[in-house]
Amino acid sequence: MGVRVPPSAQHNHPLPDYQARGFFNFDNLVHKNITVLDIQLDQISKTEALIKVNLKEADYQPNVEAKIKDYSKKATIKGFRQGKVPKPVIQKMYGKSILVAEINQLVSAKIMEYIRENKIELLGEPLPNQEQIETINWEDSKDFEFEYNIGIAPEFEVKADKKVKVDTFTIKVDDKLMTETLDNLKNQFGEMTNPETSEEGDSLYGFIQTESTEEEPAGNTLDLKEVEKKDQKKFIGKKSGDVVEFDPAKSIKNDAARDQFLGEHKELAGKIKFEIKNINRVIPADLNQDMFDKVFGKDAVKSEEEFIEKVKSTIGENYSKETDGYTQLKIRDAFIENTKIELPDEFLKRWLKISNKDITDEQIEQEYPLYTNDLKWSMIKSKLAKANDIKVEHEDVVNEAKNMIRQQFGSMGMSEQMEANIDAFTDNYLQSDEGKNYMKLQETVFNEKIISFLKENVTIKSKEVTAEEYREKA
Repeated sequence: MGVRVPPSAQHNHPLPDYQARGFFNFDNLVHKNITVLDIQLDQISKTEALIKVNLKEADYQPNVEAKIKDYSKKATIKGFRQGKVPKPVIQKMYGKSILVAEINQLVSAKIMEYIRENKIELLGEPLPNQEQIETINWEDSKDFEFEYNIGIAPEFEVKADKKVKVDTFTIKVDDKLMTETLDNLKNQFGEMTNPETSEEGDSLYGFIQTESTEEEPAGNTLDLKEVEKKDQKKFIGKKSGDVVEFDPAKSIKNDAARDQFLGEHKELAGKIKFEIKNINRVIPADLNQDMFDKVFGKDAVKSEEEFIEKVKSTIGENYSKETDGYTQLKIRDAFIENTKIELPDEFLKRWLKISNKDITDEQIEQEYPLYTNDLKWSMIKSKLAKANDIKVEHEDVVNEAKNMIRQQFGSMGMSEQMEANIDAFTDNYLQSDEGKNYMKLQETVFNEKIISFLKENVTIKSKEVTAEEYREKA
């Protein structure tokens, strides 16, 4: 039906049941050749129009009569034999609902046929004139008129060439980053001990003293590396049973570490008393074959030099993936910003309101810029794909699924037996969830192809920064 709303812009709410609310339902239509005499489109603006449908009795009555006859044969009504219910009885009991249902189907199909034949690219869905529908006299009227507002995808130009400039970053793996990473790995695979007296770098396990009568309060762990330097001395040289009084808001470096320490006591403010029960200290692991095997798998590396080089390579790959995501966002932003696309804003806001039952006007106004950016990017991608013959073949989706399945097994890889059955695993995954897995991967592959095309055709300028600088800038 042309350009459709991206899923990310739909607030994860289902579309409304139009028919239940007096609207006509356009979903799940069977497109058939129908001939309704009077349908016209009145252009309101470049991006909005009004579709008018006029029905005469001859347009719908044959279908209504056929449906009443069918009901007569199947209906089970007390006092009549099945298949022998008189037509006037069916007409009285079900006539109005049959009429509404048949007209609903007829008008819906005709509008969609008209849109399809005239190659109108819709934004959102047709919105009926609800006030008009509510005034219809279904009992006495023979002719009916219906109006629907539609949003139309505008014409626009998009160029992918070297004039489009995108600034991004690459992260250099410097000595500081390597030292931090190696220290983290040594601690991760080190030996946990419980010394009697605390030292710098330890973590303290204990309980925050409160007036609660709970017999076994949840424990709390304070990592001394997260404590401000000026307050470190309060926690050094302590033993099990010691109580330290301090203000977490002032002594703990960041909000995340403070919340993690406080746990269920996040509401506490000011100074607290922390009773130490246990001291935890990690003795860092040595850079030996045992650690190499734990990190990368058995015999993947066999020397300290190889280990350090592989760690450096892995860090580079991970940061490359992270900066690549940033680059993709910058490419997206550049095209949205530099491509002039006129949208029917008021129509789309109305459609969002109807499509999302629980959303408020305030939320729509707040989230509308994000929604329109998603919509514009979707339109831009579609236009680029059409202009440059970018397509997703079935084989592309299958290969993407196989790669995803293999990646789930990580560095250990798949066994020969599982690899031999990769086709069966892939088919099962792609057919699961009513084909939604297939559609998701198809969209993933499409995005990858668009981004790959743009990377080759625009100017990307990359600045090398440290990991810390990247976190600050990006």
